[in-house]
Amino acid sequence: MTLYTQQSKNITKTWFLMTIFFLVVIGLGWFFSYYYGNPSILVYFALFSIVMNIVSYWFSDKIVLRLAGAKEADRKTYFDLYTSVENLAITAGLPMPKVYVVEDMAPNAFATGRDKNHAVVAVTTGLLGMMNKTELEGVIAHELAHIGNRDMLLSTVVVVLVGFISIISDIFMRQMIWGGGRSNDRDNTSGGSVLMIVGIVLAILAPIIGMLIQLAISRKREFLADASGALLTRYPEGLASALEKISTYGRPMARQSSAIAHLYLADPSPKASRIAKLFMTHPPASDRIAILRGLK
Repeated sequence: MTLYTQQSKNITKTWFLMTIFFLVVIGLGWFFSYYYGNPSILVYFALFSIVMNIVSYWFSDKIVLRLAGAKEADRKTYFDLYTSVENLAITAGLPMPKVYVVEDMAPNAFATGRDKNHAVVAVTTGLLGMMNKTELEGVIAHELAHIGNRDMLLSTVVVVLVGFISIISDIFMRQMIWGGGRSNDRDNTSGGSVLMIVGIVLAILAPIIGMLIQLAISRKREFLADASGALLTRYPEGLASALEKISTYGRPMARQSSAIAHLYLADPSPKASRIAKLFMTHPPASDRIAILRGLK
C-alpha cells in the first residue's frame, strides 16, 4: 500500500462514517416520529444529523483541543519544540501546523485538524521533559506523517460522531425512564415496551459501537505513520527510543477522555489486563519498536 492509496482510503472511510451516522440518526428519527405520531420529529432528526456532520468536519479539531486541555505554545517559551515542528514540516513539504502543549506529566502527543492547511500538533509537557532532540523529532515526524497521510480527518471526525452516538443512547434511556408518548393506553403499553427494549439495547451497544468505530480506523495507521516518520527523519531509532521511554513510563494521563484516546501517539491509559489489551486503540509498543529498529 502506498501513501496515496492510504490517503484515498482515509477520505473514503470518512465519508462512509458520516453517511452511516446520517442514516442511523434518520432511522432513529423515523422511530421517534412513528412512536409519537409526529412526522416533524423526523425533520428535526434529519437537520440534527446534517448539523452534526458539519460540526464534526469544521470544528472537531477545536473540540479535541478542548477535551485534551491543550493550549497554544508560545514560540519563545517552547523554542526547541517550535523549531523541530517547523523544520520537519518544511522537510515533509507541509504547511506549518499550529503547535499546542498539554500540561501533563505523562509523555504523549497527537495531531488533529481537518486537513494539512488546518493542522495542529500537540505534545505534553511530560514528553518535552523526557525526550532528547532526536527522540522529540521522531515523535513530531510521526505526527506530521499522520497529517501527510490524511489520517487526521478520519480520526478527528470520529471524536464527534461517536460522542453523539452516546447522546442518542442517553435520549432513549431518559425517554424510557420518564415515559411519555402516545395517550392511548394500549399504544402506551405496547409502544412503551418497544421503547424500553430499544433503549436498553442502545444503552448496551452505544459504547461498543463507539469502540468498534475507533478500532475500525485501524491500528495499521500507526505503523504507517511510524514508517513515514522514520523516513522523514532518516533516523528510526529516534522514534523507537521515544516509544520505549513512553511505554516504560506506565502511568496514565491525568486528563482522560476515551473519545480522543485513538488520536495520541500512545494509549493515554495503559491497559494491564489481557482482555483490556484486546480493545487497545494502538498496537503494542514492543511491536512498533521492533519494526522501527528493523528499518535500519
